[in-house]
Amino acid sequence: MATPTASLSKLSGLARCLIDAGLLTEEEATRHQQQASNQKVHLDSYLVANNILSSLTIATTASRQYGVPLFDLSAMDMGLIPSKLVSDKLIQKHHVLPLFQRGNRLFIAVSDPTNFQALDEIKFHTGLTTETVLVENDKLNKAIDVVLEAADSSMQDLLDENLENLQVTSDDEENETPLTNDSELEDAPIVRFVNKILLDAIKKGASDIHFEPYEKSFRIRFRSDGMLHEIASPPITLSNRVISRIKVMSRMDIAERRVPQDGRIKMILSRNKAIDFRVNTCPTLFGEKVVLRILDPTSAQIGIDKLGFEPEQQELFLKAIHKPYGMILVTGPTGSGKTVTLYTALNILNTPDKNISTAEDPVEITVPGINQVNVHPKAGLNFASALKAFLRQDPDIIMVGEIRDLETAEIAVKAAQTGHLVLSTLHTNDAPQTLNRLAQMGIEPFNITSSVLLILAQRLARRLCEYCKREVELPPDLLLKAGFQEEEIGQLELFGANPEGCDHCTKGYKGRVGIYQVMPITESINRLILEGGNAMEIAQQAREEGVNDLRESGLNKVRQGLTSLEEIDRVTRE
Repeated sequence: MATPTASLSKLSGLARCLIDAGLLTEEEATRHQQQASNQKVHLDSYLVANNILSSLTIATTASRQYGVPLFDLSAMDMGLIPSKLVSDKLIQKHHVLPLFQRGNRLFIAVSDPTNFQALDEIKFHTGLTTETVLVENDKLNKAIDVVLEAADSSMQDLLDENLENLQVTSDDEENETPLTNDSELEDAPIVRFVNKILLDAIKKGASDIHFEPYEKSFRIRFRSDGMLHEIASPPITLSNRVISRIKVMSRMDIAERRVPQDGRIKMILSRNKAIDFRVNTCPTLFGEKVVLRILDPTSAQIGIDKLGFEPEQQELFLKAIHKPYGMILVTGPTGSGKTVTLYTALNILNTPDKNISTAEDPVEITVPGINQVNVHPKAGLNFASALKAFLRQDPDIIMVGEIRDLETAEIAVKAAQTGHLVLSTLHTNDAPQTLNRLAQMGIEPFNITSSVLLILAQRLARRLCEYCKREVELPPDLLLKAGFQEEEIGQLELFGANPEGCDHCTKGYKGRVGIYQVMPITESINRLILEGGNAMEIAQQAREEGVNDLRESGLNKVRQGLTSLEEIDRVTRE
């Protein structure tokens, strides 16, 4: 049994400071520090984000304990901050900000004065002596955001100027040179037009861009918050030139128009910002349709708290991903956010002591510290062969983009049974059907029960705009039919979208929120699987154990005012 002294020695300096001040018990501090470590955030950020302690309380306590001066960061002119002295990477990594320089001394704003590693790294990179100034955590967050945004080029400036001079590469490992001196670049109006479409899509938060030629028209649409919207209809005479330009940007064969082609584009917006596009062409009756998927690596770094889990669902998910071995399956249709959920888990697990490998088709989000493989079926590299290779490379955690066939499923199950944590996706409607799908593939029931830890089904619903959402009254019979309980109907406060929208949203919605069914595989569910139970029986058992189905999880989001009943009907209808 660990002694109190041994236990305290594992705590950070800030945690011990808060214990000494009587703000946390040793048990609380240990638990909070572990949770902060799991979420890859600093302890003070975790405490503030979870409303355990306020920024001001932490700052004043640390200032008094360590004798570090407390500074009000809101009084600082952000334009005077010498941000170029310290790289953005160090600012983000250590959650610090350079304030001002006096001779060879650089004063650093910190919310944790015991973060000595940050000071040592900054001293090494700048050659300056570092001194700490204590600031409140929430004010430091805002200041860092302001400084990093200012360091990036303004999106509006990009839209207004030099549209034909944006640096664009094919994102081809064998040819990373920018596209210059190409015949297509001589068509400056087309270059500017295509670049503007791509930048508009990024600015509006679109996930996909569709270029669609028809017999007498040419349509361009964005998919925003899961819905397609037409944003331009250029003359049909421009369709071939626009599509050819995109094919040049993604290093495709512009002469080949009879078969589908795949490519990638990397658009470099500034020294700190680059966006990748996955490009696919498909020949249609009246020309090639081109779809670009916008791949923004920041989408997988939003943190588990922002995905939309209910507290008990998040606890089950975190408990499962920290198991040493077993299989976790995420299911849902294309575009339901499965990749973001998986990468959120991988980001939590991505520590120097773990060997993580992924096989995807294709890799959409690149993450340092994770070994990522693009499957290439024509070259013989499919999910199954990638999995076999991973198992010879001493893995701890394996992520398979999708289980599509029996061979992949068998290898994944075997890996989960032999000491590896396996994460993957399947295309089924809900969690119980996933178990039946594995059985239909040919996986024996006893192999399913000995490998699968948890199944997560998900959808994405549009989030109501906070600026223009409005309260709505719906008939009681409609609410009962929707799934609400009779005793709660008189107390419900429901909101709907303003169809006209406002400056902050699109037709009353802005952003999306996840809706989840998180089903742990319990002993009773395992018994049903071994007895050959169907999806309905498994669903009934899960419901008895307190697992909300997708519909009930969606209704919870309606109760919370996050989305509308109409939107939940759209994404959860059978």
